[in-house]
Parts: sequence; C-alpha cells; structure tokens
Amino acid sequence: MSERYSPLWELTMARVREVIREPGIVFWIFGFPVLMAIGLGIAFRERPPEPPTVAVVEGSPWLAEALDEPERLQVQVLDRATARERLRTGRVDLVIEARGPEPEAGVGYRYDEMRDEGRLARYLADAVLQGSLSREDPAPTREELVTEKGSRYIDFLMPGLIGLNLMGSSMWGIGYSIVLARKRRQLRRFAATPMRRSHFMAAYLLSRLVFLVLELAGLVGLGFLAFGVTIHGSVISLVVVALLGAASFGAIGLLVAARVRSVEAANGWMNFIMMPMWILSGTFFAYTRFPELVHPLLRALPLTALIDGLRAIVNDGTGLAGLGVELGVMIAWGVVAFVLALRWFRWQ
Repeated sequence: MSERYSPLWELTMARVREVIREPGIVFWIFGFPVLMAIGLGIAFRERPPEPPTVAVVEGSPWLAEALDEPERLQVQVLDRATARERLRTGRVDLVIEARGPEPEAGVGYRYDEMRDEGRLARYLADAVLQGSLSREDPAPTREELVTEKGSRYIDFLMPGLIGLNLMGSSMWGIGYSIVLARKRRQLRRFAATPMRRSHFMAAYLLSRLVFLVLELAGLVGLGFLAFGVTIHGSVISLVVVALLGAASFGAIGLLVAARVRSVEAANGWMNFIMMPMWILSGTFFAYTRFPELVHPLLRALPLTALIDGLRAIVNDGTGLAGLGVELGVMIAWGVVAFVLALRWFRWQ
C-alpha cells in the first residue's frame, strides 16, 4: 500500500479537491485578481495628457484671446474671487491676471508651487502668451506663489480614507459579529424571546453609530495635526454625512449577514462588496479616470457618494443643501438594504 500511495500526494490532492469544490475560494484565487487588473488597467490606460486648466481674471479681453489655444490650454474667464477659490480647491491649475489694459503692463501668475500641475501650467501658459503676442521683448511677468490647503493630494486623500474606514468598520463591525453569533448558536436564544427582528437589527446600527463619533474625531484630528488638513465646511455637516454613510454601510452589513452561516462565507461576501469600491469609488485617485460612460454608475455607489460628500465639505466648504444627490444615494442604499435584510434575516 505504501508503494502505490504517497501520503503527501494524497493529502495534496485532497486539498486541491477541497478548493475546486468551493466556488468562493476559486473566485478569490483566480477571478478577483483578473477583475482588479482589468479595473486598474482601464483607470490608468494610456491616453494623451489633458491640457492644464487656466483661470483668466475677467477685465482683460486681450489676455483671454492671447491664450486661446484649446489644444494646449483650457481657459476659463472668471472674476478674481471665483478664480482664487477654484485654485484653492484644485479645479484650476493656474490663475492669470493682467496688470493693465495693454500687454506692455504685463501679467501676474498665481499658482501652487507644491503642485506639479501648477508649475507646468505656469510655464506652458507663458509660452503660449509670449508666442501669441509676437513681441521682440517678452511681456513682463510677476509670480505669486501660494500653497493652498484644499488642493494638495493629502486634502484629496484624507476624505477618501475616512470614507474607506467608515465602510470597513461599519460592515465588518455589524456583519461579522452577527455571523459569529449565529455560528455559535447564540441567535437561537433571541428567537425564543418576544423581541422583534427589526429591534434586534436596529440595535446593531445604533450601537455602531455611538462609536462613530469617536472614530471620526480621531481620523479628522489625525488629518489636522499630522497633515494640516482643514475642514472648510461645517463640522455638523461632516458628522451628518459620516453618520448617514456609516448607517448605509451598516445596513449593507446586515444584509450580508442575514442568512450567512459561516465566517468564511461572510469574509467572501464582504470582500466581494467592498474591494471593487476601493478602486471604483475614487478613494486613492479620481474616478473620472474611468470612461465617462460609466461615471453615472460609479456615482451611484454608496462609497462614491460618501467620499464625494466628505470631500465637498472638507475641501469646498459645501453645506448639506448642496449634497442632495450624495445624501439621496446613501439613504437609498441604506433603506433598501435594511428592508431586504429584515425580510431575509434568519435566526439560525
């Protein structure tokens, strides 16, 4: 018997059969890496660089006309306050203002020297301007260097990390604990009581929101103390959006845990829901990198709505009245997920 069968061979083949017979494991080994590669490949596909966006302060038609080269620059004519606000929020790379009614008076460049886009826009705009004026002596220029909080990458990243943390802690904190209680047969005891399922599930959501305030305060405080990330909007608005986002993901966690009986299956479903949103929802880079055709679908994701809302409050100072779409998306996901979880939930 020992000559025909090797224990090592038999044990190895037994393990291979276990993996093949479990579709979830096969997906995470073979399917998910392929989907990740496809998603990142689409986001960072080769494409020509977009022209820098330049804001020209209104009042000098000659300046906007001189910079009119759409293939090299995207020019917006704005008032001074709006132009500077868009520079602060990173929606324009450079602000150009004429110092007089004629080119001889020169121009002023205002940009953030800490951003590569700003420096590139400054030199490209100057090359276009000097070339279009066709002067023997270049028009005089003046630089105003600024470091605008709200336009740095850390200002873009921090709300994304907060949203990512809220999603993970809400789904895992609720879904994992319910599945673990079901596996230990603790839920069977609750089934024998007059307690309603809605009370049981709502209690998980409310308990999660109690700790959310401390969690949010720690993340926001870390961003401010370590990186200088400033909240330009209302702190109350930030808390409301965070609470709504956490409740939405908590309801999704309840839906995942409604019938799942094993921790392994819960892990698979949680990762299946969360990990695609890590890439698609603009956590680490703007979701506008994906083809424009799918932007409406990406904005309909709960994590996209949460991160967009947080970024609008932190970096743009937007109030709750300006976040109707984002709030509506999170409310819709939360309500639908909670209703379905309530309908499909099993005690055992």
